[in-house]
Amino acid sequence: MPHVAFLYATAPDAQTAATLARTLVEERLIACGNVLPTMRSVYRWEGAVTEAAEAALIAKTTADRADAATARLAELHPYEVPAITRFDAASALPAFAAWVADEVA
Repeated sequence: MPHVAFLYATAPDAQTAATLARTLVEERLIACGNVLPTMRSVYRWEGAVTEAAEAALIAKTTADRADAATARLAELHPYEVPAITRFDAASALPAFAAWVADEVA
């Protein structure tokens, strides 16, 4: 069974997150991208505590494609330091894992 990995990234808005997802799907780096359109982020940047509206992108790929997907996401991302994190699935429904693998092949 293929090993599924998830990439989590924030984006400045839902449209940017959707554009990133669409590009990665078109390039077969991810099988699917879920855009969570509205969230509030609180973080320290350049010495000041900042709040901003952001969107989240959850991208589904395989462990074999995760590094390439991460690199491309970072390349396309508008942030100077994009928050991109990888989570490896401990298990996945075999049919889902197979679908993800087929989509990024």
